[in-house]
Amino acid sequence: MRSLLFTGLLSLFGGLTVQGRDRPNIVFILADDLGGHDVGCYGSTFHPTPHIDALAKKGLLFTQAYSASPLCSPTRASILTGQAPARLGITAPVCHVPEVILEKRLVKANPTAKIRVADSVTRLKTEYPTLAEVLRAAGYRTGHFGKWHLGPEPYSPLQQGFEVDLPHTPGPGPGGGNGYFAPWTYWKGQGQPGDHIEDRMAEEAVKFMRAHRDEPFFLNYWAFSVHSPWMAKEEYIDEAASRADAEAGQHNPLYAAMIRSLDDAVGRLTDGLEELGIADRTLVIFTSDNGAWHNVPKEATKSGRYSKIPVTSNAPFRSGKASIYEGGTRVPLIMRWPGHISAGATTEQVVQSTDFFPTLLELLTLPWPNELRFDGVSFASALKGAVSPREPVFCHFPHGGRSDIEGFAPSTSVRRGDWKLIRFYAADELGKDRLELYDLKSDVGEQHDVSRSHLELVQELNGQITDYLQKTEAVVPVANPGYRPKATVGQRQVGIWSHSQDTRFPPATEAAMLSLESLGGDPWMATTALPTGTKGPFILRLTLRGDAKGNGVLYYRRTAQEPFLKERSLPVYAALSSDWQKHEVKIPVQELHALRLDPANGKGNVQIQSLTLHDGQGHLIRDLLQNPQAP
Repeated sequence: MRSLLFTGLLSLFGGLTVQGRDRPNIVFILADDLGGHDVGCYGSTFHPTPHIDALAKKGLLFTQAYSASPLCSPTRASILTGQAPARLGITAPVCHVPEVILEKRLVKANPTAKIRVADSVTRLKTEYPTLAEVLRAAGYRTGHFGKWHLGPEPYSPLQQGFEVDLPHTPGPGPGGGNGYFAPWTYWKGQGQPGDHIEDRMAEEAVKFMRAHRDEPFFLNYWAFSVHSPWMAKEEYIDEAASRADAEAGQHNPLYAAMIRSLDDAVGRLTDGLEELGIADRTLVIFTSDNGAWHNVPKEATKSGRYSKIPVTSNAPFRSGKASIYEGGTRVPLIMRWPGHISAGATTEQVVQSTDFFPTLLELLTLPWPNELRFDGVSFASALKGAVSPREPVFCHFPHGGRSDIEGFAPSTSVRRGDWKLIRFYAADELGKDRLELYDLKSDVGEQHDVSRSHLELVQELNGQITDYLQKTEAVVPVANPGYRPKATVGQRQVGIWSHSQDTRFPPATEAAMLSLESLGGDPWMATTALPTGTKGPFILRLTLRGDAKGNGVLYYRRTAQEPFLKERSLPVYAALSSDWQKHEVKIPVQELHALRLDPANGKGNVQIQSLTLHDGQGHLIRDLLQNPQAP
């Protein structure tokens, strides 16, 4: 089928190859996990990116660009096909796993899972016409350099329209013991010890440009940076550390150093175009596959330095990678084409990664093959200052699970104008969906859900989501009727407190109202048995002692819908002592729905003598230890 398709494309474009020599080269640079505010031209003062900034000064900067998904593989597939992840079925970054899944489906029901989510397709099927195939048939030389993550052979770049593929690896990132640095397990026999993969990829890409300087080429440079493992050149880390301000939102020297290597690669590519004398006839596109990871880099390797500092800040956007909120899908986008795109311009035009394929066809005046079916729309007019018809924008994300990532839950969103509606599937105890509505013009941080005051608009937008899911034949998450609450499979109840399976409650001693044993892992105790009607702020007071290792952290929730997150946590103590210690924590909220105490993160025992909740003036509201270990 693939050979017939490609032959058909050659027939369609056969008469265009001579004319195609006058068409621009295309250099498509896709960063991995780079956030919407991670580079200088988008406002970062801690991540200097002179080469990316120079690209913006000579091109058009988009302030409202979206990836098709908050995770990488779905976005990558959308770029190459112009189709939505919902239609393709690639909705999670699983295209490196051994199991080959080519058809869309739900996961099998599991009694421990509240929701049946999508079981993502794991390969980009070769039946889809790709951007590389269409350009190659029109006379372009095609090369892919860097990360792929859409499937190994027979689904690699070499089977998807690219003549060259380096380093020809299907993995999710620069894995292996050395990660970014040679010797590389994913490109054996190449490089000298200590070589950085981004330097080498840029070098190989320039060689490709030099070899095809006299004919149109499509260079697909999909950077490994700045995906985990978090590691970088030591001299870059040290330089960033000398400038770091712990009070600033972005202050992780390790991540800053990784961005610097990405910027170096961009500089090598753009300098190469200048040296070859082909910059004026080359369209350069720079963007990212999803928002930035903004939690701590727990997978950091080498020295482990800076592993407790959040990778970055996506502010003012909410959350980050793997989230349906803006921080998960707002990405940088810069396009430069001398003589065709105004230099130093900025546009608020809303665009999405599904739009690149139809946009390039229009810019290159190439006809659309009958086999092409786009969910994206061309924004070519926006490059000349006109308004593009891009409306609305959908994101279908039928996955979730980690409580430390806000918005990492099975969901679909639609943005129309400045309004954004999110449908969270089976989000309450009855398995019903939850709808959240935000006015992005006044609340880009998505802090104020106004769904209750705009019921008609919510109904209309929710109807559009339903229509979109039907049109794309999306896999829609559903409540699991066989779900057994976690209390029966991993949690227990002691008094008003539930607790994790990593927390055990032996009999209390005479001196302590509550004794617990941390088994390591993720020990915690939580309660929703809090008085209603009392307005904050609140004060939590506790007296305890113990030998369990690690610090104490208090998490709070303001509503039943909110998960416990790092953003809503407060330090309690740095370490436990064998002597009784008294601690007081001020909780700066007006509404309080739940509390969770993480007493340690290592193995050991903890004894709690008192645990009380007070109002802002110190008046007792509730004793939270009402003989919790009584039978």
